[in-house]
Amino acid sequence: MKQDERAPFVTALRQARMSAYPPGEFVEQESFMRASEIRELAERAGIAPGVSVLDLCCGIAGPGRYITRELGCTYLGVDLSRGAIDIARESARDLPCRFEVAQIPPIPAGPFDVVLLLETMLAFPEKEPLLREISEALTGGGRFAFTMEEGLPLTEPERESMPDADTVWLTPLQEMLACLERAGLTVRWQEDCSSAHLAMADSLIGAFTADATSIAAEIGHQALDELLAAHRLWRDWLREGRVRKIAFVAEKGSSRQSTASVLRSAPSESLKGGSR
Repeated sequence: MKQDERAPFVTALRQARMSAYPPGEFVEQESFMRASEIRELAERAGIAPGVSVLDLCCGIAGPGRYITRELGCTYLGVDLSRGAIDIARESARDLPCRFEVAQIPPIPAGPFDVVLLLETMLAFPEKEPLLREISEALTGGGRFAFTMEEGLPLTEPERESMPDADTVWLTPLQEMLACLERAGLTVRWQEDCSSAHLAMADSLIGAFTADATSIAAEIGHQALDELLAAHRLWRDWLREGRVRKIAFVAEKGSSRQSTASVLRSAPSESLKGGSR
């Protein structure tokens, strides 16, 4: 069973995920991000009542629904998985959320005040064309808020060990910064969240292992084994520094200040590492 058959995975993993996150930190996300991280990133991107938000690769839109409920934005979530979008629509109830089933790219026509891409940048082999389309979809002064898995591309042995390796395309930090700048996006905030995500990877592995019998009954032993294998690889790579997790807010505008100069002059608070 593939994870794009989303409903069985959502049902099978829900209890384990709820137990893995600290109290108040689970909002139906399918990632290592905690609710407090999601909200901080959204607030730093200026999401507020009346702000238009495009959420790319939203999945079942746990974070998107949470942001809409808490911050009062207008929201469009897009994902290729019809099953995920069906769950998102049903779960949104009376929230002012819209959802579309679509391949990304292309990016839906804007303009949008904020574009989100949470925990899925690594799925795109070519980052720069994506970033250019995102920039074109933003209003002047609009913000792109995203997370990335930073590191050198996977080696062949690493690719062989990672389930669904065709969706894992790491990018070095300097390469990402250069792509952002060429797309007309200036980094306004950046934070290393590797330590927090390492802790969540460990916690999720423990929860999935403890609930293995009931999870396997829903999705099968092979799918569970692949899920655990992927989580263990991310845990190991985060622990070893092979991969870093970094959150960003970048702004579209006519500022003369480049991304590189912003990072050189940024206060240490905006570049701190570890959990928040």
